[in-house]
Amino acid sequence: MTANREIDSIVQRAADGGRISSEEALLLYTDAPFHALGEAADAVRRRRYPDGVVTYLIDRNINYTNVCVTACKFCAFYRAPKHSEGWTHDTAEILRRCGEAVELGATQVMLQGGHHPEYGVDYYETLFASVKQAYPQLMIHSIGPSEILHMAKVSGVSIEEAVVRIKAAGLDSIAGAGAEMLPDRPRKAIAPLKESGARWLEAMEVAHRHGVESTATMMMGTGETNAERIEHLTMIRDVQDRTGGFRAFIPWTYQPENNHLKGRTQATSLEYLRLIAVARLFFDNVAHLQASWLTTGKDVGQVALHMGVDDLGSIMLEENVISSAGAKHRSNLHDLIQLIRTAGRIPAQRDTLYRHLRVHWTPEDDPTDDRVTSHFSSIAIEGGGVGRQLPLVEAR
Repeated sequence: MTANREIDSIVQRAADGGRISSEEALLLYTDAPFHALGEAADAVRRRRYPDGVVTYLIDRNINYTNVCVTACKFCAFYRAPKHSEGWTHDTAEILRRCGEAVELGATQVMLQGGHHPEYGVDYYETLFASVKQAYPQLMIHSIGPSEILHMAKVSGVSIEEAVVRIKAAGLDSIAGAGAEMLPDRPRKAIAPLKESGARWLEAMEVAHRHGVESTATMMMGTGETNAERIEHLTMIRDVQDRTGGFRAFIPWTYQPENNHLKGRTQATSLEYLRLIAVARLFFDNVAHLQASWLTTGKDVGQVALHMGVDDLGSIMLEENVISSAGAKHRSNLHDLIQLIRTAGRIPAQRDTLYRHLRVHWTPEDDPTDDRVTSHFSSIAIEGGGVGRQLPLVEAR
């Protein structure tokens, strides 16, 4: 209970599973007491997941190219076509990295890259088919609506044809990549050459209709208003009402290094945690909420477990994009499990579809593979400039 009856009423209704409006969500985000907000969000989590399990994933983010025509102002990873630091990995190198991931227990790969001016649907068909043939046990949770729209444009085909073809080639799930901020004003400010938020969601709807589910994301801290943050959530919830294709929502914070925005605005940890709690209350139709320890740090990630979060994300055996912009947080299998356990939760390894692979009911059940460390061999190409200042560990 708080001193504000209106806020009390909204918080209680949301905690009980009722739907709140965008206006009500904004009021909670800006004015609700922090602890009351977190308690309500955690009540929703407990009702959804009464067993107290918090999941994690082992995967590898493999970048096939850093060449991109979109030139987003917040991105430190991309290089323009014909830039001397531009590169593309061949299929053999991608498959080598997939093999390392399988050896370390990964169940998923996220294949991502820039919007290469020459890569149409056929490129992605070949890429996904090659990975699926070599490692059928790996779930290909990859690319995002931006890449789908780009490949369709390069190949001169519809969004629907592009989705159908890459699904047939082996794509299992679409990442929420490229969402950034969906409302028009902040999106145009940070990514003027990228598709609109409405167009991004249109590609998601097409994929959902064809049985390809996805995650949804949000990047906080590039100058958007509180109202625009809630508008972003609303746009996702509206699509989810129609398709039911979003498995999880994953907000993360803008990283300020090596990009054109240069950290002029950033989201605080408190803003992030409040957004996490409001998201759990607002998304009555999205099953899972994931914390981004990679961008906020492991301490904030653990606090998020008390704000409605039921998934702590992945031990990324490789990650170059956000790391290029300054995300220096690292983890390993032991650390991630301990974060979950010392928060009073039960750790469980999951797959892409959030199915439990191993539940660590007691500490005696915890795995002890010291090789499973985030950012293992986190470098895109030797001497290529990506992550050159990070403490790297070579895979071989």
